[in-house]
This record gives sequence, C-alpha cells and structure tokens, in this order.
Amino acid sequence: MKVDKYEFPEDLYYHEEDHLWVKIIEKNRVMIGVDDFGAKEAGEIDFVDLPTIGEEYSKGEVIATIESGKWVGRLRAPVSGKVVEVNEKLDEDPSLINKDPYGEGWMLIMEATNLEEDLKDLIPGTGADRIREWIEREKRERLGR
Repeated sequence: MKVDKYEFPEDLYYHEEDHLWVKIIEKNRVMIGVDDFGAKEAGEIDFVDLPTIGEEYSKGEVIATIESGKWVGRLRAPVSGKVVEVNEKLDEDPSLINKDPYGEGWMLIMEATNLEEDLKDLIPGTGADRIREWIEREKRERLGR
C-alpha cells in the first residue's frame, strides 16, 4: 500500500514510534528494518550501530542506533527476543536503508520469545486505514505538513 510517497508492504507489521517494520520469516523468527517513511525522512543514513548476535532484548529496549546528517535515532525493539543475525552489509553501506528499506536494507533477525502478544502492539500491513491515519499524523507532528 502507498501513502503519499511512502510504501508499506501488506505482509509486514509496523512499529509506530520508531518507524520499524517486522516480517515473520519463520515460526518465531522475524526480520526487522526501518520503514519507508523513516528511511526517507531521516535523510541519508551515515552510520548504523547494530546489536551483537546472541543479545536478548525486551520489547521497548534500545536495540540499534542510526545516524544521518540531520538525525540520530535510538531504535527500540518492536518485539522481545534474541538477535540471531545482523545485516553486516550496513557496516559498509548504511545508506542501503534509504535505497532499499524492505530488501537489502534490513537490519537484524530475532528469535522472538513472545511474538503473538508483541504483534498486538504493531500495525498490520493489511490495516490500510490505520496506516493512513498514522502517516498523516506523523506528517503533521514530525514534518509540520
């Protein structure tokens, strides 16, 4: 689905506060990245600090940091679990988040420990009305549009 210039694939879940997406790739295994709104509005990403494989996080704990010329963001875990993989390509080219946020720009994979409950706090990609309302609110509050 598209809202203005921002793309929101329907097979993902979205974390409103930090503009992250979550994709279920196996039973309790999820891939996490920055959504298109976050990637576009942050400006070109210069640096990404990803977690260490094996680290465990509770939902809401800071899991990563990204920096651009105009913004530094601490990103909080949208689900609880253990980091099992990180996208090492981002070390060399953090702007992959800008160029391909839902593909090459993914950030990490977690083994979720409470996925069914955690997903209740995220917006499903099939929730077109909720996504539209969220992005319109973000444009007003964060971008003054």
